[in-house]
Amino acid sequence: MTSRPFVLASASPARLRLLRDAGLDPSVVVSGVDESAVTADDPRALVLELARRKAEAVAQGLPEGLVLGCDSMLELGGEVLGKPADARDATARWKRMRGQTGTLLTGHVLIDVASRRTATAVGATQVRFGRPSDAEIAAYVASGEPLHVAGAFTLDGRSAPFVDGIDGDPGTVIGLSLPLLRTMLTELDVQIVDLWTSSS
Repeated sequence: MTSRPFVLASASPARLRLLRDAGLDPSVVVSGVDESAVTADDPRALVLELARRKAEAVAQGLPEGLVLGCDSMLELGGEVLGKPADARDATARWKRMRGQTGTLLTGHVLIDVASRRTATAVGATQVRFGRPSDAEIAAYVASGEPLHVAGAFTLDGRSAPFVDGIDGDPGTVIGLSLPLLRTMLTELDVQIVDLWTSSS
């Protein structure tokens, strides 16, 4: 085991839960990055740049450790969609998504603070949306869940019955790809098993 600090630069409870279920117990430091100020023509470049800014903002305040930044967006019909602006936006989004296939993109940036070495990756998973009724969409939006997640849906929450299937890593959709994280850690000469907590 290693005593090297591992920090998640994200307020996402889903990302934290994925890491904890995999035997890691990161501390959480929210970056405070203004996501609306970041633009890019390529969706993959956009999620990677947002993840980079989050990781770098947190890494600047630390003397050592590993900092992981992530950002997710849904690409649908050539448009990149983050969190919906409000309930009306979430409702319109779901009416547009039903019966369609989109790609959930998650950018990952891992920084070794001491050495300033960085590993990056973008996960992409296709999502096949079902056809929830207008009443089901209204009930889902009223739950408040879609207002807090990229693409206005989750695989591990109330919208799970409205997703017919995926092609790719489910973790990418939830917010963090554990296989990609393992690869990125290896690039920085760290084994994921060395970050397991003693109780794992």
